[in-house]
Amino acid sequence: MSEPAASGAWTLDGYEAVIGLEVHAELLTRAKVFCGCSAAFGGEPNTNVCPVCLGMPGVLPVLNRRVVEFAIRAGLASSCAIAPRSRFARKNYFYPDLPKGYQISMYEQPLCEHGWVELLVDGRPRRVGLTRIHLEEDTGKNVHDAVAGGSLVDFNRSGVPLLEIVGEPEIRSPAEAGAYLRALRSVLQYLEICDGNMEEGSFRCDANVSVRPLGATALGTKVEIKNMNSFRNVERAVAWELQRQVRALQAGERLVQETRLWDPEREETRSMRSKEHAHDYRYFPEPDLLPLEVPQEWVDEVRATLPELPGPRRRRFERDHGLSAYDADVLTQRKDVADYFEAGIAAGAQPKEMANWVTTEILRLVRERKLDDALVIRDWPVTPAQVAALSQLVDAGTINRGTAKQLLPRLLGTDDDPAAIVRREGLAQVSDRGALEQAVRDVIARCPEQAAQLRAGKDKVIGFLVGQVMKATGGKANPQLVQELLKAALAS
Repeated sequence: MSEPAASGAWTLDGYEAVIGLEVHAELLTRAKVFCGCSAAFGGEPNTNVCPVCLGMPGVLPVLNRRVVEFAIRAGLASSCAIAPRSRFARKNYFYPDLPKGYQISMYEQPLCEHGWVELLVDGRPRRVGLTRIHLEEDTGKNVHDAVAGGSLVDFNRSGVPLLEIVGEPEIRSPAEAGAYLRALRSVLQYLEICDGNMEEGSFRCDANVSVRPLGATALGTKVEIKNMNSFRNVERAVAWELQRQVRALQAGERLVQETRLWDPEREETRSMRSKEHAHDYRYFPEPDLLPLEVPQEWVDEVRATLPELPGPRRRRFERDHGLSAYDADVLTQRKDVADYFEAGIAAGAQPKEMANWVTTEILRLVRERKLDDALVIRDWPVTPAQVAALSQLVDAGTINRGTAKQLLPRLLGTDDDPAAIVRREGLAQVSDRGALEQAVRDVIARCPEQAAQLRAGKDKVIGFLVGQVMKATGGKANPQLVQELLKAALAS
């Protein structure tokens, strides 16, 4: 079978993909959703617990107002309608990590409905609809292989507030699935309500995947995929499952609705259990919680606190700073990166130059020095003003780009002024024609073979000759002038 395209709509042998994603996002509140226990990640097992989140008899849940505020923020940011009245429900099932034997969630009356997430597909914006956003409590965590012949349960996560964000089945390729998740995580991070860390499980995704004949409108039999802890694994799991389903249909097999696990080692999905239907959970209204009333005044107050979100900020960067859609997207995926870029502009850098510095040199240093975490860059290696100063020195012709890149490591963790270093150490760019003409003549004399190739029209060799002149001048020559002088010398 032929391989599907890496981007755009996924098709294979007359079938197309239908993908819907369900995301669970842990909220960054200090306390859990129905009790006062800490919601922090990483404590000693079973230390952030109390009778409420352990499901002891006779205790009652008390709703955390901050959790509701965060959910309203998410709903408004994704253009959802905020219900003036919603209701919690009990989702009944039995599993070792569920201490009460049920999970408090929402079912028939969710808090947010009918929104959308904007993503970029092949450089063009596209909207994927949201069915609903609702609140629920997280479960505990089973720890397997911790003891011989058994498993342990850590209930620290039990009762941590979750947003369940249910997307419409409108995604048409594995690449779109990855783009959707990145866009959604970016919005939640801008809102500062979720850190988006997939490896720690605070941003989790289940994928509902099916295929159908091209041109058909009816949905096929969907399969739910779990156990995907990175964007790359989501894309790989969805791609593998789509091909499995097409192969099965071509072989005359009947697909069944089931839950499958992604095995990243074997790079395949494996059947886990038959997929439950809503009635299997025996939902009914939560009797220990009153219906949730959200007055319009509260919604308006929350709306007034929303930051500029990634989509509008990306469009502003394109419009006001003249950036390409790609550069604007890279810079606005994270709020801290976009803020850093704009601080450099305010310090005098040209937008395109600042964008180049941030997306290449600065973010590379952040990765190398491990200054990044899921939500924020803890400590920038150099200040935006220092990068702006380097950029201005290059724009003015005072130094060339190579010298600027050599200067960058010397600025790490300091408040040094790049211009002062250039003056003090004589690093200014050599643009004296007389001095450079002599250096060019010397290089031509030392490299007659390459000089002959350039005379014969083989322009690729000019990079080698320019490099030799740069080496001879300690990297300080003006490379554009060197190139001009080389061509003039060899044309005569």
